[in-house]
Amino acid sequence: MSKPTISIVVAVTGNNHAIGNGGKLLVHISDDLKRFKAITRGHPIIWGRKTYESIGRPLPERTNIVITRNPEFKAEGCIVVPSLEDAIKKAGELDSEIFIGGGGEIYKEALPYVHKLYLTIVESDAEGDVFFPDWRKNFTKETFREERLDEKTGLKYTWVDLERV
Repeated sequence: MSKPTISIVVAVTGNNHAIGNGGKLLVHISDDLKRFKAITRGHPIIWGRKTYESIGRPLPERTNIVITRNPEFKAEGCIVVPSLEDAIKKAGELDSEIFIGGGGEIYKEALPYVHKLYLTIVESDAEGDVFFPDWRKNFTKETFREERLDEKTGLKYTWVDLERV
């Protein structure tokens, strides 16, 4: 199999690229969660242990790969590996497109390997304690953009798909 395409699907706040607070997602937009599911379904997804534990279970219809330095860590229904490199290698043996699911440290470590970003930029000043790394210098080829409004929360957000240049 050839080298896999590595992608990230993430929702960030527009003001400071916050993605989480207190071990939870910063914003909950139903259509955005549906988009995440549709894009990642059928593909391997790589998580850091903390992010995996915050979800509490493997996501269905995906191969879930959890990165942890703890050799005793077990996650039923998941592949557990000690490093991002091992996770990418294992995921690449399974599919030609793989996804990085977070959290902040995994995103930061993985960003140099990523080919495509599926961003949701939310107009929110919600306070976060986990942030997505700055992507703007390397991801400038826009392939999709759609401005949206979440009726339930009143939040305005934009879906932007970007490729590395």
